[in-house]
Amino acid sequence: MSANRYPITLSLTAAISAVLLGAGAACAASEGAAAAPTPTPDGALASGGAARAASGTAGAPGIGDPDFPTDGNGGYDVGHYGLTLSYDPATKRLAGSAAITATATQELSSFDLDLHGLTVGKVTVDGAAAAFARRGDELTLTPSRAIGKGASFEVVVDYSGVPDPVHGDRDLGTYGFIATKDGSFVTCEPNGAKTWFPSNDHPADKATYDFRLTVPQGVTAIANGELDGAPVTNGGRTTFVWHERHPMASYLATMTTGKFEVRTGKTAAGVPVYAAVDPAFHSSLNDLYTRSAEITDYWSTVFGPYPFSSTGGVIDDFAAGYALENQTKPIYGGFPPESGIVAHELAHQWFGDSVSITRWRDLWLNEGFATYAEWLWAEHKGGDTADAEFRRYYANAADPMWAYPPGTARPGDLFNASVYNRGAMTLHALRKSIGDATFFALLKKWTADHQYGNATTPEFVALAEQMSGKKLGGLFDAWLSQPRRPADVP
Repeated sequence: MSANRYPITLSLTAAISAVLLGAGAACAASEGAAAAPTPTPDGALASGGAARAASGTAGAPGIGDPDFPTDGNGGYDVGHYGLTLSYDPATKRLAGSAAITATATQELSSFDLDLHGLTVGKVTVDGAAAAFARRGDELTLTPSRAIGKGASFEVVVDYSGVPDPVHGDRDLGTYGFIATKDGSFVTCEPNGAKTWFPSNDHPADKATYDFRLTVPQGVTAIANGELDGAPVTNGGRTTFVWHERHPMASYLATMTTGKFEVRTGKTAAGVPVYAAVDPAFHSSLNDLYTRSAEITDYWSTVFGPYPFSSTGGVIDDFAAGYALENQTKPIYGGFPPESGIVAHELAHQWFGDSVSITRWRDLWLNEGFATYAEWLWAEHKGGDTADAEFRRYYANAADPMWAYPPGTARPGDLFNASVYNRGAMTLHALRKSIGDATFFALLKKWTADHQYGNATTPEFVALAEQMSGKKLGGLFDAWLSQPRRPADVP
């Protein structure tokens, strides 16, 4: 995500607040032939048509992240999401089905999915009807029989309604599935995937994805990965099928729709490129394509081979100043991005997308690395060196980031400047301590060792110590954990 996210999220919230008020109420209407949910005595909403499983234990309603205790869910690991969705920009109505393939990590009598708003019409587990109940953003499913530990199973959830984005606090703003005048602007960090499909909505549980997206003819539907064949139009509606075969964190999934001009091709190194812009940014299409291709190839020489099957980007005419590293297709809201922002979001394809965090307290592993990549890109293009950028930030002793360690998550201020800038400074301090040869070898080994997986700060520290032969605990503690400006500067 762009280092400018904090101020631009405020403008994003202001721009859409009038449209979004009351959307949650609209989502609660009963859909089609689905049985209308009825309140239970404790206030939960219950529905479904299966008896409660006779044995097993309930999966936890959170994945275990202490800073976001209700995000994600326990008891299973998702392998694949198959999303078949239809969206009508005129009515803002989303309808469809999510087929989720998972493996039980314990014996399960019931388990949860994250889902915000929307009306659930039917749920099956391995083809049999399952009972379900709603409490807040938790959708609790009870299969007709317990699922054994280690067993694979498939959940199918049919649902519909008007998506209601997450209305966060001053830092997080509004995010998730957001209706626009001609489609949707879908940016989900940190936990907005639940606004448009039921999921294990935490980056610790990555999965592959298929998207079958149907929209009115003339509207383009963009998702992650690559198109599986040409779009098909029938009866005034067009279906786009996208496939992302590499594991992806749920917050990186997108279903961005609207009027777009598209350019495709390949980078000089042969990586397929997909660039799309709203017609308002027609003059930026070639620039977005060219910059994305050039930067992807350059980062491949610095961070290791590009981890995905395509690259590119999207510019929509919504949410001015917003940028997010959606896997394979970073999105830029309402502005033609300058090269530093493109460098930042494409660096995330390695740091955050391929190598994902295990807990949100390690967000600096995403944003600090991508911010440092901006500095490296500027130096590569003949601008200020990374060392000069480091010293400019360090010279400002009054900067609030010195009292704000980037290694500690603050849910109400997750995307603070310290995570970006002090996180990047941590990497430069490490580089100066272990030398360029070891530092850049470390980046390549880090991305290779944890490709398509999850990682933590202690794992990064351990690898840095192993490769450098140095004890680095003091350096990382000073830069990541202490609420003060480090005294020792390399």
